[in-house]
Amino acid sequence: METNGLPNGLSNGLSDGWSEYPSSDEEDGHLTPLEDLVPEFEVIDEDIVLEEETISSFDPERWYPIRLGDFITTRYQVMVKLGYGSASTAWLCRDNEQDTYATVKIYETGSQQAATENNIHRYLRSINDGDDFGLDRLRFCRRSFRINGPVGSHVCMVYAPLCMTLEDVRNRRGGKFSLRLLKSVIYTFMPGVWYLHSMGSMVHTDLHPGNIMMASENVRIWDGFVQEELMYPTPRKITADRVIYKSRTPMIGSDAFPVICDFGKVRVGEGPFLGEAMQDAYRAPEIVLGIPWNEKVDIWSLGIMMWYLFEGKHLFRNGEPNREVTRGAQLARMVSLLGNPPRDFLERSRCSYEFFDEDGNLHPHLQNIENTSLDEEEENLEGEEKEQFLSVIRKMLQWRPEDRPCALNLLLDPWFNLETGADS
Repeated sequence: METNGLPNGLSNGLSDGWSEYPSSDEEDGHLTPLEDLVPEFEVIDEDIVLEEETISSFDPERWYPIRLGDFITTRYQVMVKLGYGSASTAWLCRDNEQDTYATVKIYETGSQQAATENNIHRYLRSINDGDDFGLDRLRFCRRSFRINGPVGSHVCMVYAPLCMTLEDVRNRRGGKFSLRLLKSVIYTFMPGVWYLHSMGSMVHTDLHPGNIMMASENVRIWDGFVQEELMYPTPRKITADRVIYKSRTPMIGSDAFPVICDFGKVRVGEGPFLGEAMQDAYRAPEIVLGIPWNEKVDIWSLGIMMWYLFEGKHLFRNGEPNREVTRGAQLARMVSLLGNPPRDFLERSRCSYEFFDEDGNLHPHLQNIENTSLDEEEENLEGEEKEQFLSVIRKMLQWRPEDRPCALNLLLDPWFNLETGADS
């Protein structure tokens, strides 16, 4: 069973596992801002909501006011903004101790996500028994520490630098993956999913294209990336107490490979687990219906992700303001695509009666959803190639979690070894 979302012996407390660094001009201060070293840059109007400001929970007082050129301790100098998440910003830094590059994530003050992610990384290192199949497909934290900000301390986590997310790659390719690229990418990071599930008894719960990134150890990529920022600085918004930068996305080299990132929402334990999880567009039916769930929700997410990357569109809507209001519509859409759920599956839910009758049919007020099917909505393939693709998608998008394959069985699925046309 789950133990507070973490293995026994690991605390949620921020005091565990962190190094401490004081706030001072020497350690955390603004030293040689990069704005003083680069050509003119575009200044964005203060009225425009930018990057992390778009997050509904964003509170500027809780986010560290970093600037390009700053030193995070005396070791890491901030060179380029890589991105932001729901509780952190990510920066490419020059590691002056190792004479290389690193990504440093700076979390908002008091972030529980930072505590969870740090504990997960410690746990993953603790269970490594030498059988590292899949371990290199997980993005590990190199070290972590705190820095002091204006209203409290901030957790910093250091990683090897990573290039694009799969979402970035999709956008660069016109909104869709080719079939060959899809197979290669999914097959390459699938061992990481197996490692989480089998070795770590962990459920990621947040697998989507933004949390799969391309790793590269080619230092020349990062040298060129920094030079690009110096020559063509990114636009930024300047306020009284901080600078908000637009993120810059690095290109990927031929040696890049996908890795699984962001373990802040991981659940640890044998399960089953209870409660909400997953983004709206990736929610498995057992979560929508309030049924206890396990690692098979990740397999559902993978199926949704594969569809999205290849078709260029979501199977289910994302970002709904009220999950309770939209559960019926989401279940009706599932029925339209997958057929009626098995009755024994509905019997596991305490609320299925709100949406289905005793025979497992949708209530009449939900039956006005457009009738469709996976076959009708798949637009890129024909004939046998289409049937083969839909076959593996259907295996992953099963109502009953136990009917979905495990990650290892997916790796062994013959679909990944079928010949496809040349990748564009």
